[in-house]
Amino acid sequence: MFARIAGPDGPAVRERIHHAPGPRRFGPGRAIRVVHGDAAMFAGGLAALLLQSLHPAAMAAVAGHSGYLGDPWGRLQRTSTFLAVTTFGTDDDARAAIARVRAVHSRIRGTTPAGLAYRADDPHLLAWVHAAETDCFLRAHQRYGAAPLDAAGCEAYVADMAEIAADLGVTDPPRTRTTLAELLRSYDPELAATADAERAARFLLLRPPIPLLARPAHGALAVAALALLEPRHRRLLGLPTAAAFDAAAGPLGTAVVRAVRWLLPPPGGTR
Repeated sequence: MFARIAGPDGPAVRERIHHAPGPRRFGPGRAIRVVHGDAAMFAGGLAALLLQSLHPAAMAAVAGHSGYLGDPWGRLQRTSTFLAVTTFGTDDDARAAIARVRAVHSRIRGTTPAGLAYRADDPHLLAWVHAAETDCFLRAHQRYGAAPLDAAGCEAYVADMAEIAADLGVTDPPRTRTTLAELLRSYDPELAATADAERAARFLLLRPPIPLLARPAHGALAVAALALLEPRHRRLLGLPTAAAFDAAAGPLGTAVVRAVRWLLPPPGGTR
């Protein structure tokens, strides 16, 4: 499981991220380290991908340039490594990772199927991607995490994430839960379930590139992720919104996240 997520060089990369000497932006105890170090990120990450897909320009960029259908594990490895480096790594390594992402974004241009031009380094699109993942990661931690944050911790997490977002090119990223919610709501008129978004949802939820024996566990994780999304977003994708679904998702999500936490304890952690 770790090899799939982190890639063939995962152990060496993890060793460097967590143990290389040098100053860190986020020291021990920071909210971002608590959230990103917990297995609830698996549910949060899946929810974030589904939510991000609802912006037609963002989804067109992913569909046209990320290669997620042809190399889904490679994309997951790159994303998970970026999150780990910018959260736990040295300042030098984190700055280098951010510079690489900005360089990639600067080269991505295109047009959506509806004829809308986009560029990956557009601050407006970057803000959507940032807000969606921040909201989903925090929701997942508060619902399924081993040690949910208190109110101050939640605010601190949003502020920590804003630091990375600003470095990536987001203009004035939200630094409180209130401004984060307001930003997400402001995108509502732009959201739509395009053919690319529906294809991505089917791939993520129904046809993941995993062995058949792992499909039941993935199904439980998918239910946990869906329950994190606002009903208005689920409706756009034609996904369940009933209260009974949400009620069932809680215990199921908690169970599968606990199983993942047991399988993949944090570096230096215990099961």
